[in-house]
Amino acid sequence: MTSPAGPPPTGNGGGEQKRLKLLAVTACPTGIAHTYMAAEKLAQAAERLGIEMKVETQGSIGAENILDDNDVRAADGVIVAADKDVDLSRFAGKRVITVGVAEGIHHPERLIERVRSAPVHTAGGTAVATSGGGKERSLAYKALMNGVSYMIPFVVVGGLLIAISLSLGGHTDPSGGLVIPKDSFWMDVNNIGVIGFTLMVPILSGYIAYAIGDRPALVPGMIGGWIANTGSLYDSKAGAGFIGAIVTGFLAGYLVLWIKKVRVPKFVRPIMPIIVIPIVATTALGLFFIYVIGKPISWVFEHLTNWLSGMTGSSAVLLGAILGLMIAFDMGGPVNKTAFLFGAGLIATGNQTVMGMCAAAIPVMPLGQGVATLIRKRLYTEQERETGLASLFMGCFGISEGAIPFAAARPAQVIPANMLGGAIAGAVAGLAGVKDAVPHGGPIVAVLGAVGGVPMFFVAVLIGTAVTALTTVTLVDLSERKRRGEALAPTPRRAPEPAFAGVGAGIAAATPTATPTATPTAVQTTSGIASDDAEAEVLSGYLTERTVKVRLESRDKESAIREMAGLLASTGKVADVEELVRTALRREEQGTTGLGEEIAIPHAKTDAVTAPVVGFARSAEGIEWGALDGTKAKLVFMISVPEAAAGDEHLRILALLSRKLMDPGFRERLTAAEDERAILGVLGEIQ
Repeated sequence: MTSPAGPPPTGNGGGEQKRLKLLAVTACPTGIAHTYMAAEKLAQAAERLGIEMKVETQGSIGAENILDDNDVRAADGVIVAADKDVDLSRFAGKRVITVGVAEGIHHPERLIERVRSAPVHTAGGTAVATSGGGKERSLAYKALMNGVSYMIPFVVVGGLLIAISLSLGGHTDPSGGLVIPKDSFWMDVNNIGVIGFTLMVPILSGYIAYAIGDRPALVPGMIGGWIANTGSLYDSKAGAGFIGAIVTGFLAGYLVLWIKKVRVPKFVRPIMPIIVIPIVATTALGLFFIYVIGKPISWVFEHLTNWLSGMTGSSAVLLGAILGLMIAFDMGGPVNKTAFLFGAGLIATGNQTVMGMCAAAIPVMPLGQGVATLIRKRLYTEQERETGLASLFMGCFGISEGAIPFAAARPAQVIPANMLGGAIAGAVAGLAGVKDAVPHGGPIVAVLGAVGGVPMFFVAVLIGTAVTALTTVTLVDLSERKRRGEALAPTPRRAPEPAFAGVGAGIAAATPTATPTATPTAVQTTSGIASDDAEAEVLSGYLTERTVKVRLESRDKESAIREMAGLLASTGKVADVEELVRTALRREEQGTTGLGEEIAIPHAKTDAVTAPVVGFARSAEGIEWGALDGTKAKLVFMISVPEAAAGDEHLRILALLSRKLMDPGFRERLTAAEDERAILGVLGEIQ
């Protein structure tokens, strides 16, 4: 088919035809190898088709092989295979197709064919072709996830500090709930945590706006989020919470995009992004929220309270379910606060059962979301799993905001699951007549003696938590399969990218189109070239002859990891072999480290090792590692670093390793090397 962007290549580079020139950008928010794997697959497919291609890779340590103006000017089309935001403005006037990074790995030829008839990207435009099947994440989704990723540390730090201060410095007081003495050390800790919680909402709003409208949108987004969370500005007893922040974030982002399109005199343009746009957008958004959006929120708050007051004589089960639904809906927003203040206000009248219903529902959301990350780890990123542990801790202390990051990231799946679990917990507590003498919730109030009917209180919490967790993983799993276009089969195909637990996001690889073939004549060491009587070292000295094994004896993954751990222990850098094995196996439970192409890179970040160390071994028969392409692992690298290891150095080594392993010639030489010394000679090509 003849491409509108230029004539197709002949396959053998016929000189009379213009050779098609394509560009690509690959990026992944959390992976180590998939950014580079997509780049390599695209480059290999282009080479097979006789097409010239340059690929830029983007990762947490920066972009490499960057596409410059000359590259863009000469290009006939651009493929963006990324699961995070990529600036498309530089590609205005070019045919652009955007897909997920997995598409670049699995279907590079298809993408090259599609880009030749893709629509032309216009300046400021966002609509470009995708590969079909819902592979490409929308701008709205990426903006929301950008806000959530920046908000999470504030939720975790604020929530944990509040929980710690309550557990160590708090006590029950019938007149004031769970109280920390005002002049105590723990009140200072609590205040620091409250600041973190206060900031999380404007941070969410600000970085949603930033992802849409860039830097000029940051200020209106953050100030808009603060206004949304400050109910007193629009006569409401409670702020709009994280839902209000999502609204202000998107409003600010798109408002800034609209203002950018306004034609202004040339002399005004330099100050537009730093003065004019932030001031106009902030003022307009703030006044709009206060006078237009805020009033309905206040009205709803008042009428919900009146409605609930008329229900106190009705069925306790129904009232408990309704209160649970409200508590779980927005976790600190106006609906949540209406139910909470309604229950708290009745304590003084002697009616403690309504607060008992609320108290049982309050911890269900953070506990349920935390449990969900434990029972279906593959559905969550490493950051989300860590947030899940913090959420469990916050749930124990009645801090429902611990579930906000999950609700903000997947509102359509998480909020209904939260509401279902909250409703059931409230209904069970109402049926059992659970009482709470203080305006607070969660297991902490039961432990401190403020709850009447403790056994049934915990039954209500546990049932609600289980319902929320199971509903969440079911809805999230269905959503992910639908997005990937998979059939609803019992065994999903998704496999998280191999990555260090707790280590920052993706690794960018360098130019993928070059394929070195020369074998070095000597083995590199950290100080240069190894002499014959010196121990040879490669990968900055992390891998030596001691950590190379020509043939693995193991036949399964667990045994192979144990055998590799013993290999690393020969260096004297492993303080606890069993802990190293356990850590590596836990990492495998989160998602396979089998990269495909008969490669596996198990890894562990643990203080069981005293210094970074890398091992390599070969398996003649291959070991089943759960790789995406179904191949068995015959080339196995094991990497271990201490918890406190500096990030960039070992990430750099991993990028270099991943890049070389995608070269078929390199893998062939590594497979054919006869002994440890020869293997190190091949590995010495990595530089």
